[in-house]
Amino acid sequence: MNDRKKGIILILLSALFFALMAATVKYLDGIPVAEKIFFRNLLGLIVATYLIVKNKKSIVGNNKKLLILRSIFGLLGVAGYFYALSYLPLADSVILNKMSPFFVLVLAAVFLGEKIKKLQILSLILAILGAGLVIKPEFDISLIPYIIAITASFFAGSAYTVIRHLRHTDSSETIVFYFTLISTLAMIPFMLNGQFVVPDAKQMVGFLALGTFATAAQFCMTNAYRFAPAGELAIYTYTNIVFSTIIGIIVWSEIPGILSSIGGSLIILAGFINYYTNKKKA
Repeated sequence: MNDRKKGIILILLSALFFALMAATVKYLDGIPVAEKIFFRNLLGLIVATYLIVKNKKSIVGNNKKLLILRSIFGLLGVAGYFYALSYLPLADSVILNKMSPFFVLVLAAVFLGEKIKKLQILSLILAILGAGLVIKPEFDISLIPYIIAITASFFAGSAYTVIRHLRHTDSSETIVFYFTLISTLAMIPFMLNGQFVVPDAKQMVGFLALGTFATAAQFCMTNAYRFAPAGELAIYTYTNIVFSTIIGIIVWSEIPGILSSIGGSLIILAGFINYYTNKKKA
């Protein structure tokens, strides 16, 4: 098996584990978001610390301001995503979360001076139309989770944009360490302030699964990029939508409506156009 095939298999596994992570968050209904974030990052913090020690990387980091900024953006993105998963169908939450690459396009152009190609402008338009169809705005209280989901996607895109700059100054181990450390510590005050539910046996298994799926997804994704360029693998991350839709149908009988299906298809098409443009540019 050549390196390209290994990279594709690993990125597909990563998409599956991210879908399972999202499903686990939704399964842990009744558990506060802060508690879910804490346990989601605790295992990641342990693994990141181990990798830093093993690979003799800097635990302090070089660009501390951007490391902290990336962590804050990432934490806000995860918090909004987990909130959306509690109130929206699984597929809708994941579809809107996949808007983050398009926010990266805009933010990278504004702050990093990266140029947006004409086809990428088309992909942005299709993505916005797709998001609108998924949201189906009725301008009442039911719109709030959708707004939070889009906002979470924006913060995730902001985090990825900062990472594009941090790759020149800090290792991936250090970036993950900062994110998991800050995310874990930041949730403690919320849990001590009455937002803590003593988990039963099933919920403890859920927390373990949450941390395992999240860590496995990150591990598969990181190793996938060692075997193949990011530009070649980006399109396969959209299988996350397919996996999440299947899980939603099987577990919660969440059959996507026609508008959500069309919207999700437009966002996947937009992702393919963006992938094609990056590949052509490369």
